[in-house]
Amino acid sequence: MHRWRQFEEAAPELASAGRAMIYQFGPGLGYIATVRPDGGPRMHPFCPIQYGDGLYGLIADSPKQRDLLRDGRYAFHTFPQAEGDDEFYLTGRVRAVDDAAEVEAVRAKMREDGASSTGDERCFELLIETAMFAKYTARGAWPPAYTIWHAEERP
Repeated sequence: MHRWRQFEEAAPELASAGRAMIYQFGPGLGYIATVRPDGGPRMHPFCPIQYGDGLYGLIADSPKQRDLLRDGRYAFHTFPQAEGDDEFYLTGRVRAVDDAAEVEAVRAKMREDGASSTGDERCFELLIETAMFAKYTARGAWPPAYTIWHAEERP
């Protein structure tokens, strides 16, 4: 799995399209899916924060946080566009961030991006295994053109 910067270096056009989708409304916005204790999926609104070499999230004490601490797998999907159907998607595992300076830097970047923080959230970095961008020629046009990137080759 790779940090955002490694993904960006390996697939710059895909990362640029993804960043534009993440920040299309100002603060980073999307949905993150986690894995419930029974193995089922759980979907949550999510505000990703691209800071330095990583893509992070500040997550309050919640089922979402507990799922990530227990299992670590995630899938992330950006919010739908106001004027189009393009999509950006990531999968991977999170890294719990315990370094106080790193957490405060992520929190400051979140505020700079126009989002708010309660100050008591747990910080996670989203490590990337797979990224996908779907580009549509027009609203409702099917199929889109898919660009898919994998951190490592699969057998």
